[in-house]
Amino acid sequence: MRTNLDFSPLFRSSIGFERMLNALEAAGRAETIDNWPPYDIVKTSEGDYRIAMAVAGFSREELAITQEQNMLVVSGQKANGEDVQYLHRGIAGRFQRQFELADHVKVVDAGLVNGLLTIDLKREIPEEMKPRQIEIKVDKALPKVKTTQIEAKKNAA
Repeated sequence: MRTNLDFSPLFRSSIGFERMLNALEAAGRAETIDNWPPYDIVKTSEGDYRIAMAVAGFSREELAITQEQNMLVVSGQKANGEDVQYLHRGIAGRFQRQFELADHVKVVDAGLVNGLLTIDLKREIPEEMKPRQIEIKVDKALPKVKTTQIEAKKNAA
């Protein structure tokens, strides 16, 4: 049973949150049938994250990690080996998993050890976007502006 949420009131009263609201709507529409490969997402410290993905059977050359703007795509494609006739094929030969990233999140490292792919991410907010304190000056007065009269006074006749 799935409940669809209506985000239209939030669109009417929020400014600058369109991307987040669109992502929430898309998550509600997405059907998660494929749950392979299993993965964990861990917050290792403030602004640092790690994705750990179990990709047993895939070598480093058969895996690809791509970041395009705010989307991280992890994919695997087994190399075409011998021409084998399978009676049953239960081990996946390829996969693709997508992760939507917040603004300013970048991949900083990736490694593969014993079938566990780890991807380290870091959120680095540019200096110009960080909060800053604005000094309030006390003795600064507004400059006097000379006013000009546009229409002359009318004399009563």
